[in-house]
Amino acid sequence: MDAFIERLAEGWWVFLIRGIAAIIFGIAAFIWPGLTLAVLILLFAAYVLVDGILGLVYAIRNRAKLNHLWIWLLEAILGIVVGLLTFFMPGVTALVLLMFIAAWAIVGGILRIIAAIELRKQISGEWFLVLGGALSVAFGILLVAMPGVGIISVVWLIGLYSGLFGMILIGVAMRLKRERPEAGHA
Repeated sequence: MDAFIERLAEGWWVFLIRGIAAIIFGIAAFIWPGLTLAVLILLFAAYVLVDGILGLVYAIRNRAKLNHLWIWLLEAILGIVVGLLTFFMPGVTALVLLMFIAAWAIVGGILRIIAAIELRKQISGEWFLVLGGALSVAFGILLVAMPGVGIISVVWLIGLYSGLFGMILIGVAMRLKRERPEAGHA
């Protein structure tokens, strides 16, 4: 068995717990959409801020190696700004927050696509960056195009995604559990 798969299989229970947590969060999003929205706003702000800070650290540390450093810096700064705006403007309406999220998704997605195009000669699998960027852009455009659907619908979509993702993680956990060396595989 591949050593990487073996290490994953040893921690199969982590995937199980993550899957269960995702399903619980998905259910909570449907039962308490208002509370879930408030928590999501704070979690989104924290995530985007941390992502931006880590992106900035990465870009600064690797500035000599990165082509088009400005792309990496711009995406990091965008995350920091959107994270701070979300934290320090708690009275912002859900629609404005929705537009913050949409702008972050669209611009960040475009920057990821540009980065993938620039990296295509240096790495393989750059299509993951393109796919992630395209999904971000599509998500952002969808939020801009349908703001009347309401932020609660976004919470429900996140809840649905979380529940489905949780089921996938549980499936991965069960598969990894079967792959453990002590499970009888030689």
